[in-house]
Parts: sequence; C-alpha cells; structure tokens
Amino acid sequence: MPKLKTKSGAKKRFRPRSGGFKYRHAERGHILTKKSQKRKRHNRGQFAIGAADERSIRRMLTGS
Repeated sequence: MPKLKTKSGAKKRFRPRSGGFKYRHAERGHILTKKSQKRKRHNRGQFAIGAADERSIRRMLTGS
C-alpha cells in the first residue's frame, strides 16, 4: 500500500494545539493601509477552528 500524503495546504495553515487546531486569519499579509484599525485588530493572533471542521482537518493532516 502506498504512503498516505498529507494535504500540504492544510499543513501550512493549521497547527495542532491543546484542545484542537488553530489558524491565522486571512487578509493580514499585505495592503494593510486601507483596512480599518478595528478590522486589523480583530484579525490579530491565532484562532481555534470550529468543532464541525475539526474532523476534516484532522483527516487532511494525518493523510487518511
């Protein structure tokens, strides 16, 4: 049986943490001058994924 591969896109976007997976919000890499301060502030830091998505992300990262 061939090796199971992880989804490289998911590998770059999600990190396992205690109690689930975390990710960084989009829209924070560049062109920040036109975005409001509130929008940038609320996108700061890492965020937990929802419980409904955890199973599919775990499947993408384990290669099964």
